[in-house]
Amino acid sequence: MTITQSDRSSGDILGFVVSGDVTKADYDVMTPAVEAAVEEHGTVKLLLDLTDFRWEKVGAWGSDLHFGREFHEKVARMAIVGHKKWEERLAHLATPFYAQEAAYFEDPDAAWAWLRS
Repeated sequence: MTITQSDRSSGDILGFVVSGDVTKADYDVMTPAVEAAVEEHGTVKLLLDLTDFRWEKVGAWGSDLHFGREFHEKVARMAIVGHKKWEERLAHLATPFYAQEAAYFEDPDAAWAWLRS
C-alpha cells in the first residue's frame, strides 16, 4: 500500500504518507477517512507527505479526479510536504482543484503547525 494515514491525524486534520507509485486501490485508504471527517466536521485539513512518492499509475487518475471533484469545497487547507521543485508547484495547482488553500513545506512539523493554526 502506498498511501497510509499518519498517526498524527486527529479530528478534522488528516495526514497521509504517499510513497512509491499510487494505484487506484490506494484511494480506498484516503477517501473513506476524508469522507468520515467531512461528515463529522464539515470540512477537513489535509497533509500529504510526498517525500517518498514516485508517481501515480494511469489507473488511479480517475480516482484522483473524482477525489478532487468530491472534496474540493470540503478541504479547507492542504499542506504538501516534499523536497522537489515539482512538489512545490503541485501545491500551487492544488488550490483550484483539491483545496480552498494549499501550501508547500519541506518540514513536516511546519506543515502540521500550519494546518493547526
